[in-house]
Amino acid sequence: MIEIIFADDEMVVVSKPHELLSVPGIGEAKKDCLVSRLQLEFPGIRIVHRLDFSTSGLIVLARNAESHRHLSIQFQNRVPKKRYQALVHHVVKDNEGDISLPLTQDWDNRPLMKVDHDIGKPSETHWKCIERAESSSRLLLYPHTGRSHQLRVHLLSIGHPILGDVFYTPESQHTAFPRMMLHADQLTLRHPVTQDWLEFSSECPF
Repeated sequence: MIEIIFADDEMVVVSKPHELLSVPGIGEAKKDCLVSRLQLEFPGIRIVHRLDFSTSGLIVLARNAESHRHLSIQFQNRVPKKRYQALVHHVVKDNEGDISLPLTQDWDNRPLMKVDHDIGKPSETHWKCIERAESSSRLLLYPHTGRSHQLRVHLLSIGHPILGDVFYTPESQHTAFPRMMLHADQLTLRHPVTQDWLEFSSECPF
């Protein structure tokens, strides 16, 4: 069951479960996805942005072509403000910081991404530590850009990979956590018709 956070004639905001594709992949086994499930209730719905298969949380979809255009332009121009929560390995020393590292596709290990100072695209993330445990930390993440796997690779690059991330942590740790501990918990954007600012939230499930 997909949790509907907001719905009107122009757009829908939902909280995507983890382990669910945003859009269909290649092959019969990858047809089940967020869009295909929502089309049963909202025919013609269109994806505006995506979350990784293993990431849960807020995602916005458009109900018609004009709203899709307006919302897509917002994301292209980085108008929406997004916040994520993550549990990461090890105790983070500082209370907050910025990560500015260029990212590109790791062609030898697709679909992984990597830091590349020669051909990588500029990528920026701000983070705040809100809780420390014996061997982990809870962070709030504010991506200023929206590269694929940006938060996952940026946190890996500072020595604090996300708990349960099967792409960027050793295989020996993959079964230690029930899921990847990354959730999109806040989203602010403009309504595609009224242009009013809308703020949405989704409780972090871990």
